[in-house]
Amino acid sequence: MSTFALAVHGGAGTIAPELMTPAREKAYREALELALRRGHAVLAEGGSALDAVEAAVRVLEDSPHFNAGRGSVFNADGQHEMDASLMNGSDLRAGAVAGVQNVKNPVTLARRVMDNSNHVLISGNGAFEFAHKQKVELEDDQYFFDEFRYQQWKETVGTDVYQLDHSDKEKKFGTVGAVALDQHGNLAAATSTGGMTNKKWQRIGDSPIIGAGTYANNTTCAVSCTGHGESFIRAVAAHDVHALMAYKGLSLAEAVRVVVHEKLPPLDGDGGLIAVDRAGDLVLDFNCSGMYRGHVGADGVFHTAIFR
Repeated sequence: MSTFALAVHGGAGTIAPELMTPAREKAYREALELALRRGHAVLAEGGSALDAVEAAVRVLEDSPHFNAGRGSVFNADGQHEMDASLMNGSDLRAGAVAGVQNVKNPVTLARRVMDNSNHVLISGNGAFEFAHKQKVELEDDQYFFDEFRYQQWKETVGTDVYQLDHSDKEKKFGTVGAVALDQHGNLAAATSTGGMTNKKWQRIGDSPIIGAGTYANNTTCAVSCTGHGESFIRAVAAHDVHALMAYKGLSLAEAVRVVVHEKLPPLDGDGGLIAVDRAGDLVLDFNCSGMYRGHVGADGVFHTAIFR
């Protein structure tokens, strides 16, 4: 049997087990499994890791349960500004967008940046203009409106308070991402987010920054991160997993452990990451109470989890 593997995440943070109702947990797990199924279908048919991570992340962007795409949080102006990136491990090509509005699937716009431009990262109005030119699917503001998100924003609007979406103990959502190894031995990673509630000044986190929130290199691994973006940027977290493997010879599990449990905490780096190496080994690790996550291998058995 050919080796291939896929993992997804839907954010990490202060998830209170006592507030996780059976119905809520079921909804999260079903969304994660659907993302796994979409990506797995691509890989099982011999498709590319890049296509698989894009397909998986699109499912999570389409779900109102996660802070990406449709479920994105409100910024200080009561609008949605979304970020996404993806990277191809075989040739280190990458594409990313930041501060985009009204784009249904930011990860697909990031893919178009990679495939159809000479750039890696574009932002704001320019990214929206590029989206029009590429004819990617757009939605009006109402599509992105969520009552819980709105109430969350109303609690902070007019103040200097911003919050990680997963810092609310009543509900937890966050950045989404996927990593994959395909049957041809190629790795890829993708990440997408709506950022922080009440964020100002067009703040951008780690998700669209190659090496911080997303990284893939066929010589080592593919990584997608979720957590306090500023900390993951300063730690260059995704690339650091690769570097520990490439330059220090660490295994994927050990490299992830060092980054998640040793390097990020001193930087207030609450969160986690998912990663897969060239052998198809998967690691899904976090330094907080939980992370929405799932994985599947060539055996086709789907696994989802929330708590430790």
